[in-house]
Amino acid sequence: MDFKEHIAIVEDWPKEGIRFKDITPLMSNGKAYKGAVDEIVKFAKEKDVDLIVGPEARGFIVGCPVAYALEIGFAPVRKEGKLPREVIRVDYGLEYGKDVLTMHKDAIKPGQRVLITDDLLATGGTMDATIQLVEELGGVVVGLAFLVELTYLDGRSKLKGHDVLTLMQY
Repeated sequence: MDFKEHIAIVEDWPKEGIRFKDITPLMSNGKAYKGAVDEIVKFAKEKDVDLIVGPEARGFIVGCPVAYALEIGFAPVRKEGKLPREVIRVDYGLEYGKDVLTMHKDAIKPGQRVLITDDLLATGGTMDATIQLVEELGGVVVGLAFLVELTYLDGRSKLKGHDVLTLMQY
């Protein structure tokens, strides 16, 4: 299936010069959404994954159906102040400043094989921070899976040593 047929390119959003890749048409097409999830499930099975982790919010959209299909758990990574119990945190850089990601301190058992999912690989900053959280808790990141990769931003360079699956590249 050509998943790019189900991506809407929105010119000049959220600001002038950006060609935003909108995944909502893919999600609204049941067959395309299922096909994308199935590709990631296949990758996860090859990696013998114990747990899916995804950063908010679109990492949930990708990761939760994968976890459901595999009958394994999903652990969310959230912005600071969004998780109700004891958390670990990591500060990470953005184009315009800094942000913080958190994860429940008991979300991962040491040695668990983790697949991290998200909708988009751009600069790799969010994914690098998520990897740090997983590894701090003793998880083993066995793969990273994305719907879309913006190759011109070279996010893979921050993810060296990790197996990466992307379903579409721009």
